Amino acid sequence: MSNVTLAIGGRHYTVACAEGEESHVTRLGQMIAEKLSGMGNAVGQNEARQLLFASLLLADELHEARAASSASEAAAPPADPSEDLAPLLERIADRIENLAEQLETMPGTP
Repeated sequence: MSNVTLAIGGRHYTVACAEGEESHVTRLGQMIAEKLSGMGNAVGQNEARQLLFASLLLADELHEARAASSASEAAAPPADPSEDLAPLLERIADRIENLAEQLETMPGTP
């Protein structure tokens, strides 16, 4: 287990993470800090509420990105099914040839 200190909204938060995940968690913290600073100084909003709004904005961006990704996948033409079947058909043909050779070499076969 490792610890990372994140600077968000002028405060420092120590967060535990798995070994090797430090830079990833740091980047996530930077995203939150950027979103929070981009919101400006919301007068009358406490820290928890500001973090909530920043989280909602990030979640909305994620939702939009996923929706756009799903739409582009749905609009993409289907892959050529023959490409998927070619390796299978080759294996089947090889198997049939092997069986035919075995039948030809069996005793009593004309």
